[in-house]
Amino acid sequence: MSLQNFLKLLLLAAIWGSSFLFTRIAAPEWGPIWLIELRVLIASLTLLPVVLKLDLWPQIQRHWRALMLLGILNAALPFCLLAYASLFLSAGFTAILNATTPLFGLWIVVLWLQEALSGPRLIGFAIGFLGVVLLVGWQDIPLTLNQGIAIAAGLLAALLYAISAPYIQQQFADVSALVVTTGSQLSAAVILVPLLPFSIPSQLPSPKALLSVLALALLSSVLAQMLYYHLIKAMGPSKTLTVAYLIPLFAMLWGALVLREIVTISMVIGCGLVLLGTAIANDLFTPKNS
Repeated sequence: MSLQNFLKLLLLAAIWGSSFLFTRIAAPEWGPIWLIELRVLIASLTLLPVVLKLDLWPQIQRHWRALMLLGILNAALPFCLLAYASLFLSAGFTAILNATTPLFGLWIVVLWLQEALSGPRLIGFAIGFLGVVLLVGWQDIPLTLNQGIAIAAGLLAALLYAISAPYIQQQFADVSALVVTTGSQLSAAVILVPLLPFSIPSQLPSPKALLSVLALALLSSVLAQMLYYHLIKAMGPSKTLTVAYLIPLFAMLWGALVLREIVTISMVIGCGLVLLGTAIANDLFTPKNS
């Protein structure tokens, strides 16, 4: 990984780490469905004039089926699942669940791309799984049913992200990041429309919640998604998914600084094991032959 790509990966982690903060602020007022609909709609409408000006709309029309599926796998479903999780879990806790994405990605690569599963990768997966078990099970108070469902939602979102990464590489290798970002966000916005009447907010959200939606749309969806797709094409899905190593650290930092969320011992140990296991599973410590 070049220094330039590493710095881009660091920027991506900082932006996506802040998304857990903004979601934690906005989801209780908007509700998951409305929050994510506004996020992807604002993002797509922001990018659409650029797409039209550059005469890229025909590419979106050409790939609309693949973009629709990507909108489901990489935006509508995981965004809503993480927004739901944020109703009951801290920003840092939710981000640690999201950090299991590369672990799921390991199995996707093995099953989908037929890569060999080595001993160190199995050990890494086991350590990462232990980290999730400690994170979920080592609590000062018993988990409620809602928290348990929220944890399951966070893990399912991570699985969907892992599935979408090789799909992006296979389906959009020759398609610009602008087209992929705009098409997938617009597709997600269309997909969520039928659900809006069933989850209308009970009152007008606060200015803080409004600003959080804008930050999610412009930073986490527009800027971060374009950077993410660019890195997948530049480095491949496996290396790009290692952004999940850094996201929990930023998420816990933003949550502690802005929301005064408490970082517990179980979060620190669980996060450390998840990241260590993920690093081992993705051959981060394996010497490369020169």
